[in-house]
Amino acid sequence: MKDLNRLFKPKSIAVVGGGSWCESVIKQLKKINFNGEIWPIHPKRESISGIKSFKNLNDIPYAPDSTFIGVNRFQTIEIVKELSKFGAGGAVCFASGFLEAKTEDTDAEDLQQKLLKAAKHMPILGPNCYGFINYLDGILLWPDQHGGIRVNRGVGIITQSSNIAINISMQQRALPIAALVAAGNQAQIDIATIGSNLLQDDRITALGIHIEGIKDLSAFEELAKMALKLKKRIIVLKVGLSKQAQLATISHTASLTGTEAGANALFKRLGIARVKNLPIFLETLKLLHVTGPLKSKNLASVSCSGGEASLVADIACGYEVVFPELNDRQTHDLREALGPMVALANPLDYHTYIWRDTKAMTLAWSAIMDPSIALTLLILDFPRPDRCDTRDWQCAIDAAISSKKNTETNVAVVATLPELLPEEISQKLIMSGIVPMFGIEEAISAAEAAAIKPPKLIKPILKPLCSKKNQLIPEGRAKEILSSYGLAVPKSTRAKTPNQAANKSSEIGFPLVLKGEGFAHKTEANAVVLNILNKEQVIKEATRIESTSFLLEEMITDNIAELLVGVVRDPAHGFILSIAAGGTFTELIKDTTSLIIPIEKGEILKALEKLRIYSLINGYRGNSKANLDAIIDAIMSIQNFVIDNSKSIEEIEVNPLICGREKAIAADLLLRRS
Repeated sequence: MKDLNRLFKPKSIAVVGGGSWCESVIKQLKKINFNGEIWPIHPKRESISGIKSFKNLNDIPYAPDSTFIGVNRFQTIEIVKELSKFGAGGAVCFASGFLEAKTEDTDAEDLQQKLLKAAKHMPILGPNCYGFINYLDGILLWPDQHGGIRVNRGVGIITQSSNIAINISMQQRALPIAALVAAGNQAQIDIATIGSNLLQDDRITALGIHIEGIKDLSAFEELAKMALKLKKRIIVLKVGLSKQAQLATISHTASLTGTEAGANALFKRLGIARVKNLPIFLETLKLLHVTGPLKSKNLASVSCSGGEASLVADIACGYEVVFPELNDRQTHDLREALGPMVALANPLDYHTYIWRDTKAMTLAWSAIMDPSIALTLLILDFPRPDRCDTRDWQCAIDAAISSKKNTETNVAVVATLPELLPEEISQKLIMSGIVPMFGIEEAISAAEAAAIKPPKLIKPILKPLCSKKNQLIPEGRAKEILSSYGLAVPKSTRAKTPNQAANKSSEIGFPLVLKGEGFAHKTEANAVVLNILNKEQVIKEATRIESTSFLLEEMITDNIAELLVGVVRDPAHGFILSIAAGGTFTELIKDTTSLIIPIEKGEILKALEKLRIYSLINGYRGNSKANLDAIIDAIMSIQNFVIDNSKSIEEIEVNPLICGREKAIAADLLLRRS
């Protein structure tokens, strides 16, 4: 991993280029009170922003720790080459027109390779990025305005989008941002490397990553391991589609898995919480900064309105959080505080008659707070200060702070609308150890993410190699291969002509299944016929199917449920193993779950239990149960084959895996490999 300390914590900064961008860098350096050396470099100007300018790099006193390069892409390559020879600590490459522009410019990809060659071992951030802001130490290489302030501790945020980075810096949610980094093209320094550097700073409490795609799966895995070791949490907002995953297009597994399922499976395996939008991203980071990880998903809600209590309960239905029933202690203390007129429940509507009575409010709010509750949500909306008198809400602030002190539990003040919680109040709450949160759904989603339990140990992921030319293996041959790994398959024989198929049918016996080989989707191609009863029917159906080879198999009658089990090679996320409702249900109900290989038997059982079709497997309404051990063994045999042949596997799919009382048999199998 590259040493980024000189780049991110420089004592000397060079700013190369003219115009408003470089002037803005120097202006922002002054504003953030950078106390090191600043060296503007411009061939014609005597000074920039009141600081003496140098004609070229050779004129500055010594190699700069960090350099902002604000020139065009061609000049950027030359400047990077000079800095590398000079022994500089690193550079931010602001220019665009590199790899991100390859669809419009055929030279763009080549230019990025030239940039990497010019940098050699010198760290470069970007290109096509604004740079970074270190709010802890008062350092930045940033050519535009930003809304942040110096902090003593806070969260680290990395994004591939400079514009999103600017927007995040302008947040008014009282989130203390310790470091903000725009990664751009990640030509050399990727998000995982930046994240590892930030996590090692004791002043950074959590890490947020806005990401379009994972460049280096191994590096990202190491980042997760570091977070686990340091007991810090990572929150991810992933957008975009993985182009690598689109290579897998033949099987149902590929369409079921997609990028989303693969990313979700990867993040879950690594103990990383994925959130769905930017407000939840910021609220989760804020929650982690103030409270640290939540010990459970048990929540309590307190409001002075039945409408708000109902709203909280309804929103929570879409999440895994729980609002437990009140225990005896909570019930007793709430009754003592509120009297007989209030219906006691969680979420709680405490009514408004105790409003302005800070002592009564404190007693009521403290009563519902409990060690069994991971986070108590106090629903409070403040009036707009430009038109209303906000003094009447001081009682609520005081009661919240006193309740927090009394119980030493995790407390959040939640506004139903973001504009109804002023920033100055939010800052006061954070200073008292209370989380100010903007939006009920954002608060609930953040609590769910903050309660995710990381694994005790992150097991190595089976890394997929680059895709090679591959082919569809005939089903009969594919089943021979997988059966050698213990996968149960139907009794079968192969034939090249309809007459040969009829003659060989006696080896199987009737009824049987006839398949034409060479089709990825036999059903859609009308190349599979079930329940054939005699040789004449074999000849008739084989003649109809346009195929040069045929597969004859025994009919499997012991059928309690049907599963799809498939694996897709995805360079962005690993080998993704999907388990889903199989047969005709595959596309109808899309009942699926995905895991990253390798996995253990216990993980397979948990995945199966999440499926709706599991009720059939487990003996729905008193019916016979399928052999669960046989199902798990079948899935393990598929995984073992993939592990042993990872260099050549593109995708494999069993659909259906017929799950019976005694066996789990692969009725149909698709295998694509190099």
